[in-house]
Amino acid sequence: MFLGKINRLVIKRRVEFGVYLDGKEWGDILLPKRYVPLTADIGSSVDVFLYLDSEDQLIATTEKALIKVGEVAQMRVVAVNKVGAFLNWGLKKDLLVPFAEQTVPMQQDFSYLVYCFVDKSNRIVASSKLDKFIGKTTPVLNSGDEVSIVVAEPTDLGFKVVVNNEHWGLLYKDQVFKQLRRGYQCKAYVNKLRSDGKIDLLLDKPGYGKTLDLTGQILQKLEANEGVLMLSDKSSPEAISALFGVSKKVYKQAIGALFKAGKIEISETQIKLK
Repeated sequence: MFLGKINRLVIKRRVEFGVYLDGKEWGDILLPKRYVPLTADIGSSVDVFLYLDSEDQLIATTEKALIKVGEVAQMRVVAVNKVGAFLNWGLKKDLLVPFAEQTVPMQQDFSYLVYCFVDKSNRIVASSKLDKFIGKTTPVLNSGDEVSIVVAEPTDLGFKVVVNNEHWGLLYKDQVFKQLRRGYQCKAYVNKLRSDGKIDLLLDKPGYGKTLDLTGQILQKLEANEGVLMLSDKSSPEAISALFGVSKKVYKQAIGALFKAGKIEISETQIKLK
């Protein structure tokens, strides 16, 4: 079982205020009545998030936590007191960021990028000191692999991102064709593994796979616009990026593939379904 993560546990017995789940070596764990699925019965399994309540007692919930242990996310501060800052993470109890885990003093109603972990006293807490947790292992990835990313901050070269919640990566500005903000989460693709352990990334599939994805999007746009799209291989990079979020080079490859397949006609100002 894992604290601060989703666990599948078996319902052991019912009580007036909920059900108790079989926590094995952790003992019985309460799932309060308001979170018990209507179809749940003794012996059935239920997916629950495990955390500590305000009395530091282990408790289960079916509510969706906005961040889980081992993850990075942008979170909003809802309160600050003498202990630290508290983040709204979608549960009844707020998530603590101790002062020692803050890169700058956190302020109420501001949002910060944080990493969630279990501290030495077995509390689920968060930290904005990402370098303590990210980039500590060697990535086992190959060029073209799909990964999940969270945007950390803009740099002179592009955008520094967290890859799969454990590595640092970089999106170069000349490869980004959409607006990105801190905390934005999406899929990306490995372009190259660098000797310093960081990862160069692309937002689109590299090579032919990216072209195939775009051809499908182009055909959908054409069908939705009576078979005509006012973007040709002569159109500006800005116009192409605004509609499809890709470079002019990628767009030209995609419409070239559609032309060779006999699916479209290309003119100076538009493309048209055959």
